[in-house]
Amino acid sequence: MAKTSTQTTVPDVAAGRTDLSVYDISWYKPGPKWKIILWFIVNSVTLNTYLPIPIAIKRLILKAFGTKMGTGVVIKPAVNIKYPWLLQIGNHVWIGEKVWIDNLSEVVIGDNSCLSQDSMLLTGNHNYRRSTFDLNTQPITLEDGVWIGAKAVVCPGVRCHSHAVLAVNSVATRSLEAYGIYQGNPAVLVRKREITA
Repeated sequence: MAKTSTQTTVPDVAAGRTDLSVYDISWYKPGPKWKIILWFIVNSVTLNTYLPIPIAIKRLILKAFGTKMGTGVVIKPAVNIKYPWLLQIGNHVWIGEKVWIDNLSEVVIGDNSCLSQDSMLLTGNHNYRRSTFDLNTQPITLEDGVWIGAKAVVCPGVRCHSHAVLAVNSVATRSLEAYGIYQGNPAVLVRKREITA
């Protein structure tokens, strides 16, 4: 009996190839070169590490590099932040272990929000329709009380409205409505969040 293939093929709808040799991001200037290099070093030894650096020191370092930050912010080990000067954090925010804030554009995190371990805020993407694979960046906003679950991803341009929840391992490609609980890839609304006293 002959084996049948379950592999699907993508129809050849258009000619064209990606050419990364002409990729150009000279237009993208997130800050002076010295600041970016200094932050890369400081980040690797103070935030993106399992060394027992006190949270108060981490907060001071982020503020020194331009993060606007409220009170009571908790920062767990191995957190990676691309550019702290493009980051605004409210009061009593929890940032879990191995969170990756890839903020090529501004990221705003509202009061009492929680980013669980291994979650990612991703502000950059590439235009796969262009042979030059152009970089696109868009800001992310998490309003007050938002919870991003472990290993969940928030994509560029997404706004998570007040107290929205993105479940474990889910991907938010569109904005989340207030008090909505979203799950899946792409994430869809599964129910409303009810908070009791």
